[in-house]
Amino acid sequence: MSNAIALYRALVLLACLLVGAAPAGAADTPADTYTQTRHPLVLVHGLFGFDNIGPVDYFHGISDALRAGGATVYAPSVSAANLSEVRGEQLLFELRALKAAYGHEKFHLIGHSHGGPTARYVAAVAPELIVSVTSVGSPHTGSKTADALKDMAQRSGVPEVLANMVSGAVSLLSGESTLPQDSLGALKSLESEGAAVFNRRFPQGQPVTPCGEGAALVNGVRYYSMGGTRVATNALDFSDAVLLATSRFFGDEPNDGLVGRCASHWGTVLRDDYPWNHLDEVNQSLGLRATLSPDPRAVYRLHANRLKRLGL
Repeated sequence: MSNAIALYRALVLLACLLVGAAPAGAADTPADTYTQTRHPLVLVHGLFGFDNIGPVDYFHGISDALRAGGATVYAPSVSAANLSEVRGEQLLFELRALKAAYGHEKFHLIGHSHGGPTARYVAAVAPELIVSVTSVGSPHTGSKTADALKDMAQRSGVPEVLANMVSGAVSLLSGESTLPQDSLGALKSLESEGAAVFNRRFPQGQPVTPCGEGAALVNGVRYYSMGGTRVATNALDFSDAVLLATSRFFGDEPNDGLVGRCASHWGTVLRDDYPWNHLDEVNQSLGLRATLSPDPRAVYRLHANRLKRLGL
């Protein structure tokens, strides 16, 4: 009887193999592992940013797209507006907490806008925790919009309390009302003079020529960057009008509405001319962008796969 049962099972297995099916009790088809990096991905928001407000994520749909491919993803909150160093210390605290709670050894940091310098600070002061830093639309050499706003603030004498109202409201809505806000400090970090001071302190990955590339690997940390150069991308997106106004400060220089093409360069430049504006770079507003333009979710997935293929 036992021989008959064994023969029956062998015949069932053979039949399943011939038709391409899995026998009962066999393992399910392996899940998508396209973005399954060795170390977690940490998404770092920019100025006036947040992890999420209600159902709206700052990196709209990007976290889910990365997780769908097997990645472990975190999106911690730092001050909506503050100095790069202050935001960096907040991020470092969050990373150490994640390491203590889950045993992670290291992290990949992906920072949008002011999230780029924020991530760079952490990589510079604690490289043992960081595998890579990728900046998206970050004003590494400063933003001409920030330069103009600085001049306007100085001429008008805008009180700091008013300058912090927006960042405070964002933090309150996102449930992070205890984080300190300093909008004028953020402006100092993002304007050209402040960015130059920051870069002298933390030059890791800095381009060696104007609008060029920087070192790809410094202190064991890989540096990447990307950005966009199209401002008006979708007539249904109300934020395009704002970015069109701020883009005027750049004259003929290609920009995403807030950051110039060359200012986004840091480390290995993956691409600096995506047909995206500053909000398209994180799939906002709610995914509205130019017809036939690359899907930001796919671009982030591609980069995660790049890191995976490097064994990181």
